[in-house]
Amino acid sequence: MDSIAIQGGARLNGIIPVSGAKNSALKLMAASILTDQPLRLTNMPRLADTKFLGRLLRELGVEVTENGHGGEQETLFHAARITSSFAPYDLVRQMRASFNVLGPLLARTGEARVSLPGGCTIGARPVDLHLHALTAMGVEIELDEGYVIARAPKGLKGAEIEFPFVSVGATEHALLAAVLADGTTVLKKAAREPEIGDLARCLVAMGAKVEGIDTDELVITGVGSLGGTEWPVIADRIEMGSYAVAAAMAGGEVRLTRARPELMTALSEKMVAAGVEVTPTEDGVIVKRDPAVRLKAVDVATEVYPGFATDLQAQFMALMTTAEGESVIHENIFENRFMHAPELMRLGADIHVHAGEAVVRGVDVLHGAQVMATDLRASVSLVIAGLVAEGETTVGRVYHLDRGFERLEEKLGACGAQIRRIKGDDHEH
Repeated sequence: MDSIAIQGGARLNGIIPVSGAKNSALKLMAASILTDQPLRLTNMPRLADTKFLGRLLRELGVEVTENGHGGEQETLFHAARITSSFAPYDLVRQMRASFNVLGPLLARTGEARVSLPGGCTIGARPVDLHLHALTAMGVEIELDEGYVIARAPKGLKGAEIEFPFVSVGATEHALLAAVLADGTTVLKKAAREPEIGDLARCLVAMGAKVEGIDTDELVITGVGSLGGTEWPVIADRIEMGSYAVAAAMAGGEVRLTRARPELMTALSEKMVAAGVEVTPTEDGVIVKRDPAVRLKAVDVATEVYPGFATDLQAQFMALMTTAEGESVIHENIFENRFMHAPELMRLGADIHVHAGEAVVRGVDVLHGAQVMATDLRASVSLVIAGLVAEGETTVGRVYHLDRGFERLEEKLGACGAQIRRIKGDDHEH
């Protein structure tokens, strides 16, 4: 298995272009099933997760053609006909988002057999809300040996669906299914993440009728068929936030480009409160910090968008490990999402976790050590901490990192980070 080694102490100065959003790209890829016309996605990130889903789409009969490289990447998806509506465990277990092919397959073919997902270890993350929404649209569902067997013998029907709590995945899944349903579907308590708006706007460009985009109530009027389109994947706000925190941690001045600063307002406010200069630009943000001046401890609580993103909590915790004072971090979205804390403690951080709260007392210095990535966002928090830890930090199990960060070592290295990948013999997964 590959690992990443970081020699701490280097300042970061330079430009980092932000890639397309993984969480948007995956759902846009699933949308390609909804039409027999080509869907061309530009600003496509090249990640382990997009590769997994591309492999699954090919199994279902979708032609997938990748073009370009180095930020000018696009992928053409053409589902002229669906040759299989079976999504096997081997392909779905590697990534939860694969489960979102269920709705589009039902909408297009009237039936599907899709494995229940595996994926991250950050809490239960059940798919019952997804199934509840599909059942409301007239889908007959049975669970058999880890598979969802779903049929819509009379086609999908519009329905009024109120989610018991905000769920990004269930909102996206219901939206994907509803665009071809007969009648009108109303999604209440819908999630408002920018990636959902991106998916909805792309579906509209394909001919769908969706009202209430970016609000918590989506009204979808089903249409008979969708066409193809070309669509740019929205910038990845989690990648943007992660590199912003990395620049704040190491000190120096980094300009993030191809990004949208308004998508990380909650993080920017906390960074400014901690003593970091954050200046929005036309296509991104400049993050600047004098490393001679110590950061101040700031409390954060994760919330659904537009609140502080749970996917930036681990990175912010890393930033607080050397800040002056005590920071309290509340995790309100996922249980079991402090698995990075013991690994940060191996570097010398002072962190106490109790249930959904972590108390971080800033230390003067972190020390390099061997640590292990436990999930996607945790892994980048260890890289961020390694940027300032004295000596060398080695982060193991970086296949987690490769799921969501494109060319991480290259992007940080171009700004002066002393970072390198150590090739392993083989990945375990």
